Amino acid sequence: MEKVAKFLKEAGTYYLATVDGDQPRVRPFGTVNIFDGKLYIQTGKVKEVSKQLHANPKAEICVFSNGVWLRVSAEFVEDDRREARESMLNAYPDLRNMYSEDDGNTEVFYLKNATATFSSFTAAPEVITF
Repeated sequence: MEKVAKFLKEAGTYYLATVDGDQPRVRPFGTVNIFDGKLYIQTGKVKEVSKQLHANPKAEICVFSNGVWLRVSAEFVEDDRREARESMLNAYPDLRNMYSEDDGNTEVFYLKNATATFSSFTAAPEVITF
């Protein structure tokens, strides 16, 4: 899990794919944090991505960096603890211009039953589960 988090952080921007009814939706994200032994992302409850993850928690992350791409399939589970939101915002202090752990909008999800696959054209895939 630490290798996945490090790769996502170093890449800076990754893409999160969700399902909206029968339509896939993909958008750029940039937050990733390890808290309480789990890998987390952050969004706002008012965003469509939040509604999509609550309706169907199965989603994927994809990122490409330095000739390697990573795809992470998981169930995204909301963690409504203040400590989880605070940990994310402490890891990304610039987000405090838009979010706060007590604003009723900030939302964090951890990845459950995750399968991460590192791939490239020059090496065999590496699969990590967490």
